[in-house]
Amino acid sequence: MIKKLLQDISSKYASKWVVMLFDLSIVAFTFMAAYVIRYNFIIDFDLVIMFKQIPFVFLAALISFIVVGSYKGVVRFTGFKDVINIIIGVNILATILIISTFFSRRLNYDTIFNISGSIIYIHLLLNILFLVGSKLFIKSVYNKLMQDIKTQKRVLIFGAGNAGMITYDAISNDPTNSHKVIGFIDDNEKKVGKKINTLTVYSLDNITPELIDKYGIEEVIISVQNIDSSRLLQISGFLFELGLKVKIVPPVQNWIDGDLSVGQIKEVNIEDLLGRDPISIVNPALLDEYDNQVILITGAAGSIGSEIARKTIGFNYKKLILVDTAESPLYELQQEFVQNGVKNFIAIVSDIRDFRRMEKLFQQYKPNIVFHAAAYKHVPLMEDNPFEAVSVNIGGTRHIASLSVKHGVDKFVLISTDKAVNPTNVMGATKRIAELYVNCLQGEGKTKFITTRFGNVLGSNGSVIPLFKRQIDNGGPLTVTHKDITRYFMTISEACQLVLEAATMGHGGEIFVFDMGESVKIYDLAKNMIILSGLRFPEDIDIQICGLRPGEKIYEELLADGENTRSTYHEKIMIARTKQIDVLSISDKISNLCTISSKSQNLEIVALIKDIVPEYISNNSKYEVLDSKK
Repeated sequence: MIKKLLQDISSKYASKWVVMLFDLSIVAFTFMAAYVIRYNFIIDFDLVIMFKQIPFVFLAALISFIVVGSYKGVVRFTGFKDVINIIIGVNILATILIISTFFSRRLNYDTIFNISGSIIYIHLLLNILFLVGSKLFIKSVYNKLMQDIKTQKRVLIFGAGNAGMITYDAISNDPTNSHKVIGFIDDNEKKVGKKINTLTVYSLDNITPELIDKYGIEEVIISVQNIDSSRLLQISGFLFELGLKVKIVPPVQNWIDGDLSVGQIKEVNIEDLLGRDPISIVNPALLDEYDNQVILITGAAGSIGSEIARKTIGFNYKKLILVDTAESPLYELQQEFVQNGVKNFIAIVSDIRDFRRMEKLFQQYKPNIVFHAAAYKHVPLMEDNPFEAVSVNIGGTRHIASLSVKHGVDKFVLISTDKAVNPTNVMGATKRIAELYVNCLQGEGKTKFITTRFGNVLGSNGSVIPLFKRQIDNGGPLTVTHKDITRYFMTISEACQLVLEAATMGHGGEIFVFDMGESVKIYDLAKNMIILSGLRFPEDIDIQICGLRPGEKIYEELLADGENTRSTYHEKIMIARTKQIDVLSISDKISNLCTISSKSQNLEIVALIKDIVPEYISNNSKYEVLDSKK
């Protein structure tokens, strides 16, 4: 019954005029109290004059509070700005009383307007004390009552600096949250043992099972800006082993309107542990680049293509054409856009290997910008199916790129991969040939050909992260091909941001690469994911080394032999300086490769690929026999 009553009260708010009447009542009370204090708590003053002055003080307070709008605030959510408003209001009131007293004495007005200066100052101080105090008291009582009817999580905040204080205030000032802060953790020994807002500051070593049991601690919120990923993992691992949940406060630039809310505090995830700063691009030129343009995206249902599409809808484009052969994922993207009210787009189920169908699309829609994301990307599958890799990654690219030249497309952006650099597998080699082909076309027409080359994308269809998550859900073990294997990682959002920026930045013929930080050991990544799942390695889930897959190499590169980079206006985005190629020879060889039959032997197909890409040396693959003949 009491719980329901409190919940009903919490859904209602007092009228601003009730708040005004409450404040005015306090002003009247404090005015009488000021008289009593002024005369040393002896009624040695004219009560009639005091009572005659109260209506005037009441009116002056009414004017003051209307000017600052202090009565409009919701009492239960009183914050620092509300306190400042109250202080300004009572100072205006005191100023009005001082001015009225001055003119009353100069012009011999009625004593109603003649108030002793000492009473005015005492009244000012009492107003600040009682008006602010009453509101904070009501807020405190409300929060306490609301907290008592909820099951609260008792939490510690890691970080007793400015960010930690902001996090504490965000939690304390939100009566709807289910957290109760019971202390802080900090690495600074000078803070350890001291108290902040009556709460103890602990060192990480102080967090023991006994302390956790004593205070019923369930969760730790890490509130340190720009924390090193290795330190974050160390802290998280230590706390996970103690059975605690770990959350993290986002970077300050992600706070809404510069303010942190409890809802923004999130679980620690694998992106927080990548060891690199996310690339952020803010370029107003993008708005102009895509304004009133017809944009065609191949592979639009894939993880990269669909994210490019999602980012594109934020621009004032003319038409968006989404092309993919995968019917179900394309349908899901179409429905997502329909439900979100996206206009001027069309989803087309079609195969980029069908030249006539593609030409019809170019004739019908006349695209200005093409993002070519369609490709086969899984290394082991393409090792066994080189014909398909050639037909899609090379033949499909050849169709779309050639049609772009023929139909006067302004910009063609190829989505490539770091596996195209010194390739050791069929997939990477075919993507390298795609890069070579668009480079051969540069300058034939008005189309500017731009290539973006990046590493593994977290959460994409080919990423190791979803695989590890499924293996953890199934109880393990996690499978890693080699203990020393490393990869570069970035988020899907970053990858697509780079693609959109490249289309704006590029003048044609460039291969854009960017600083992805240090490469990540997949074995360490697997251990981190086990820890982040709240499990122990190897007690709960182990890691199994299963050997390199056909075509897989231990580490990836972003630049090929003979390539270096030149900088762009963004410090983390670079352009590869590619070595000169024999355009006529390469073009002829690619044309010959694309005429192969599906009945051709795999060795024959791969031999032709190696002839075009001499740096393609097979690794752990049946095609290594071709390298021995070189």
